[in-house]
Amino acid sequence: MTEDEFDAFYTAAFPRLTGQLAAFTGDHGEAQDVVQEAFVRAWDRRANFLADEAPEAWIRTVATRLAVSRWRRAKRWLELVRRIPPPEYTPGPGPDHTALVAALRQLPKAQRLAIVLHHLCDLSVEQVASETGAPVGTVKARLARGRLALAKHLTVDETGAAVEAADPVRKEGGLVG
Repeated sequence: MTEDEFDAFYTAAFPRLTGQLAAFTGDHGEAQDVVQEAFVRAWDRRANFLADEAPEAWIRTVATRLAVSRWRRAKRWLELVRRIPPPEYTPGPGPDHTALVAALRQLPKAQRLAIVLHHLCDLSVEQVASETGAPVGTVKARLARGRLALAKHLTVDETGAAVEAADPVRKEGGLVG
C-alpha cells in the first residue's frame, strides 16, 4: 500500500473505527487513542498491508486488543491502590508552623512573598528578584522589613517553640478568642 493509498484508507476508516471502538470502550477519547495507535502500527507494515486483504479488520482487532490491555492495566493499578491502606493518622501542622503562617499573614504581600521565597523555598536574593520582577535592592529591603515585622509577631516560649505574639489590639476587637 502506498502512502497515498494509506492516507485515503485512514481518512475513510478512522471515523468508522473510532465509532465502533467508542461503543466497545464507552469512551470516545480512549477509542480515538487506541485506533490511532493501531494505525501507527499499520503504518509500519503498510508495504505488506494489502496482503492481509482485510486492513480494516486488522486495525479493529489491534485497537480492540489495545483497549483491553489498557483496561487490564488500569484495573491492576486500581487493585494495587485499593490494597494500600491510607495512613491511619496524618499529623497536622505543629505549633511552630501555625504561628509562622499566622505571622506571615500579617505581613504585606510583597514582604511575605520575599520571605517565603528566600527563607522557605531557599532561593537566593537574585532569584527572588528575578521571580518577582523587583530589583535586588528592593528584595533586600523587603526581606529586612519582613524579618523585623515577623519578629514583632512571633515570640519564643520557654520550650523554644515559636508562638504568635499577643496582639492587644486584635484581642480588644474580639478577633482572638
